[in-house]
Amino acid sequence: MSCDATQLYALGADEEETARLRRQSEELRPEAEALLARIGLRPGQSAVDLGCGPSGILGLLAAAVSPSGTVVGVDANAAHVAAARQATASLRNVSVLAGDARHTGLPDDAFDLVHARTLLVTIPSPAEVITEMIRIARPGGWIACQEPDAGHAVCYPPLPEWDRLTEVFRVGFTRSGADLLLGRRLPAMLWQAGLDDVEVTVHSGCYPAGHSRRTVIPDLVRSLRPVILDLGLADDRELTRIDRAVREHLADPRVLMMPHLLVTAVARRPRDR
Repeated sequence: MSCDATQLYALGADEEETARLRRQSEELRPEAEALLARIGLRPGQSAVDLGCGPSGILGLLAAAVSPSGTVVGVDANAAHVAAARQATASLRNVSVLAGDARHTGLPDDAFDLVHARTLLVTIPSPAEVITEMIRIARPGGWIACQEPDAGHAVCYPPLPEWDRLTEVFRVGFTRSGADLLLGRRLPAMLWQAGLDDVEVTVHSGCYPAGHSRRTVIPDLVRSLRPVILDLGLADDRELTRIDRAVREHLADPRVLMMPHLLVTAVARRPRDR
């Protein structure tokens, strides 16, 4: 029997995680805008944002397809669904549904664009989501994913507390089978799913002191804190100490920080499928 989607999600669902996801929508806005410019979504078309969280790219999608197009957001977390509905209340062409990205219940062949961002990296069954994305896309429609790859995180000069923080992060995040290296696998997964015209772009954000994306790893560790404590990876005192040390280190503008690569992959559903 399939597990509940909220149990599979590698991160938490508390207010701090919701706030982080809202920040992420603004932090990654340039990459999302570049993606939509590449696809050329037009007024009157339809789009769905799977795993939209409290905001996702719903606003950008609505602007692209307005005035006569439609946008649907899907998220498994009830609090995120409520927050996304509130955030898009003024957008008449947007609806937000509670649902599992693996089994959305949406109709076949329904959308010109099916989008997911930082969703596949958080679950142990990303291929199931891709299969669902293909099912609900129109023949010839777009499948688009933006997923991180944390295999090339850079923090320099080095800091022992950073090394310890990333150690507990990796173990806590991957406890249920999620893959922090998903980004590099993404293009191959789309090809293997039978999609056409797969194109890839890799963004390597290097964030200055004061930028909210600069602390994304310690922010994620805060979201994972209950999991880390439950697994016995660290105690509360150690997590507090290393969190403080890492944030003080990253506040220094002389420190180079690249938390991950962001892999953007777009492809088309075959017209004869």
